[in-house]
Amino acid sequence: MLDHIGIEVKEYEKCKLFYTTVLKTLDFELIMDLEIEGVGYAGFGAAGKPYFWLYRGDHTTPRIHVAFQAKSRRYVDVFYQAAIKAGAIDNGKPGIREHYHKNYYGAFVLDPEGHNIEAVCHLPE
Repeated sequence: MLDHIGIEVKEYEKCKLFYTTVLKTLDFELIMDLEIEGVGYAGFGAAGKPYFWLYRGDHTTPRIHVAFQAKSRRYVDVFYQAAIKAGAIDNGKPGIREHYHKNYYGAFVLDPEGHNIEAVCHLPE
């Protein structure tokens, strides 16, 4: 449905390092790192296609929620651990969220700028 999404961040370098570290656990990588007219852009994704962008600016307001798809529940767990280690704030430990559906396994953290970032797996165990 979506081709890509971008968020404006005040602490661009800090956020770029955070997402490079954390998204690696979901097999996403920094694909594009460029500057256009003095503005830094970092595009993260897989197979050469950036789906998630950061760009240097003020701050995306209000804060947003982004959920990244995980290949398994183990990926969700590793994402959460890496995010906390990288300085994220816990916003929901890994676990089943039955109110969404019986196999919804997710973890939530607040990134360096307070955005609610999630890793989710919809597969049974």
